[in-house]
Amino acid sequence: MIYLDYSANTPVSPRVLQSFTDAAARYVGNPNSNHPAGLAAKAAIDEATARIAAALGVQPDEIIYTSGASESNNTAIRGILHASRHIGRHVLTTPLEHPSISGCLTAAMERGYEIDMLSVGHDGRIDPEEVRSLLRPDTVLVAMTAVDSELGTVQPVREVARALRSVANCCLHVDATQAIGKLPFSFDEVDTVSFAPHKFGGIVGSGVLFKRHGLAIEPLIYGGTSTTLYRSGTPAAALAVSTAEAVCAAIGGMEDNTAIVRGHNARLRDFFARYPKVQLNSPDDAVPHILNLSVEGVRGTSFQQALAAAGICVSVKSACAVEGTPSRAVMAVSRDRKRALSSFRISLSHLTTADELLEFETVFGRLYTELTTHE
Repeated sequence: MIYLDYSANTPVSPRVLQSFTDAAARYVGNPNSNHPAGLAAKAAIDEATARIAAALGVQPDEIIYTSGASESNNTAIRGILHASRHIGRHVLTTPLEHPSISGCLTAAMERGYEIDMLSVGHDGRIDPEEVRSLLRPDTVLVAMTAVDSELGTVQPVREVARALRSVANCCLHVDATQAIGKLPFSFDEVDTVSFAPHKFGGIVGSGVLFKRHGLAIEPLIYGGTSTTLYRSGTPAAALAVSTAEAVCAAIGGMEDNTAIVRGHNARLRDFFARYPKVQLNSPDDAVPHILNLSVEGVRGTSFQQALAAAGICVSVKSACAVEGTPSRAVMAVSRDRKRALSSFRISLSHLTTADELLEFETVFGRLYTELTTHE
């Protein structure tokens, strides 16, 4: 098998897995319990939180543990909207968002919120000036991704944050799931940020929400204080410890790992240039980990399934997107439904090998001839 779907999930790092199993065996107490076993588990969580905060450049009390980025997005968006419901009901977002964001906002519309969709340029980026022009006194939230999961487009988060300064009560939520460990990311001018460690060697079922100190949001889950007022439930010491290991490794190794991936991306771009019916959808300045393409006249699902039959794993759209519909991201940049339906995503890692890419190129060439001829 050749795995080229690292944006959907990554293999658990051996160090991360070892830290999880060690912590699970060592910390048997409930961290909310006031006895030696519970206090030891709480101390382990506190130490892990301090490591994560230091790596991200934030404060420990700004870290909230969740079950994943989807819960983090829901907690931030629903929490902000509920807490600010008496201030305003206007929200800005983009057509590039993960279903856990767009779904939240669709539900908000049904409750009377007004959602304005920002336009996306042919480079996949939103325009901070358009954000500025659409802001109103009753705008309470801008929800956006830092890096699009389908195209790898890097959004102007800092410029958007500065545009929001003109509105006193408007929060900025950023989904940084595809950014952490891939490029430098600043938490300085944002209000909430979501990400999931399983995108960079962590364990599925763990997530992080950054919430700026002093920002009041309504909790998504009630039931007690736990490690924070904003997310009740028994804290998982082993998940916190392994999350810290994954975050520190991803950020510490980012420069070297990204250099490897950049080489893989350049190789594939040169390779695809040989095929006249291949259209690259990812912009040149996208993160190198994501390369989205369309093969003219061939549905993305058909190419993906043919590659899967040959033991090669790629994705059509986000793993959480609805099947059988065109890619919203490719539609946004190309304005071409057929091209969007023909798109699929290759996502790379520093773990990807040259031999794997060579095998992929061999199989792709064969399938390209077969599928484009049949079409």
